[in-house]
Amino acid sequence: MKLEQLYTKCLSEAAYYIESEDEIAIIDPLRDIDVYIDMARKAGGTIKYIFETHFHADFVSGHLDLARRTGAKIIYGPNADAKFDFHQAEDGEVFPLGEVSFTLLHTPGHTMESSCYLLKDENGKNHSVFTGDTLFVGDVGRPDLAVKSGEITKEDLAGNLYDSLHTKLLPLEGDVLVYPGHGAGSSCGKNIGTETSSTIGEQKQTNYALQNISREQFIEEVTDGLLAPPSYFFTDVMMNKNGYEDIDDVIERNLNPMSYSEVIEAQTKGVCLLDTRQPSDFAKGFIKGSINIGLKGQYAPWVGALIDPESTLILITDKDSEKEAVTRLARVGYEKVQGFLDGGVDAAEDTLCKIENKSAADVTQLIDEDKSTILDVRKPGELQNGFVAGSTHIRLQELPQKMSSLNKEESIVVYCAGGYRSMIACSLLAANGFNSLINTDGGYAKLSKEKLLAVSYGSSCSREI
Repeated sequence: MKLEQLYTKCLSEAAYYIESEDEIAIIDPLRDIDVYIDMARKAGGTIKYIFETHFHADFVSGHLDLARRTGAKIIYGPNADAKFDFHQAEDGEVFPLGEVSFTLLHTPGHTMESSCYLLKDENGKNHSVFTGDTLFVGDVGRPDLAVKSGEITKEDLAGNLYDSLHTKLLPLEGDVLVYPGHGAGSSCGKNIGTETSSTIGEQKQTNYALQNISREQFIEEVTDGLLAPPSYFFTDVMMNKNGYEDIDDVIERNLNPMSYSEVIEAQTKGVCLLDTRQPSDFAKGFIKGSINIGLKGQYAPWVGALIDPESTLILITDKDSEKEAVTRLARVGYEKVQGFLDGGVDAAEDTLCKIENKSAADVTQLIDEDKSTILDVRKPGELQNGFVAGSTHIRLQELPQKMSSLNKEESIVVYCAGGYRSMIACSLLAANGFNSLINTDGGYAKLSKEKLLAVSYGSSCSREI
């Protein structure tokens, strides 16, 4: 048996390749499916099953294209409802694969169709369980994404999740490997751990949601502090249920080179300019009104969190990165890309805008002189590790709605953990008329090492917006 986790860091997503006796199963594939087909071809095997743990909200699955290309059967658990052919499995249904087998465990809670797949090895021993968004390392799936007004609440779903964990997963042997659908950084959980696999025994000991607490306590714990999901989640669920265009056709259509004059004309008509370069490069020169979300970070999820999925985009990229930028957008359902600026910012015919990118030492001096508003754009939970005394806190996802509370006449120093999110924030502010902006290079990681900087600890900054 061969088992490989295919982890996509920028999406914090894990797909899985399992092979036995020339038969192959793929679990939760991404939309760009060539990697799975290439792996099967090299192995000389046939993809037999496409196991889906649920209808994903944070990415567009590759299930449909993979089934069309290979003839593999798409499997979902009970309660699944979709506009394409698939096999709706029963709880406990067994799927043989070469010398091993999978048993579907229906585990509603994250969504009502959520299911896990228990892998038994050649000897019939429980080997591993693929938990999707039901169980993560250090966390469980959020129970609010499948809420239906008047039908089911997040508390109902949390109760279902408790029952699923305690009847289907926790009774498994302690050495059974846990392979979740996501790792740290995913919005499908509150505080997912940094490891991408574990065991049932380890999770029983360390996962806050699996401790010896009552069903009522569990519901309270997992529903407390949930942040609103990004708006693109609904779009992706619908695409995964209803179908979508072949990704190769999307990429070909979106890779349209445009002149600078065409880009600026489109911008005047409301098209969003998305600059995918590194934050340090963006700071040195960018087209007025463009938004920086760097390709080398969690690019697609941040596009999903900050840009309406119905928006039309034009990309500004480094040379030869246009296809990657388009592909990664398609993974999360962003297909309305009008094209890209041919030649990048070097093709700009007007003076480029700039943002100051200062070191932690220089920012500390500005803070000490009390000449600037200090803006912290990290997640609320990150504040527990410390924050700059006197800073204002607006998490990045909420900045578009809350930036009106900031004074455009003041200089604003922005920081996050390392400098990636803070440059996104600076670009959003600049696009909305804020002219005196300073990004903290290295973020709080560098600021916290400055001996003269006043640092506070707790759950919130002195001014929470």
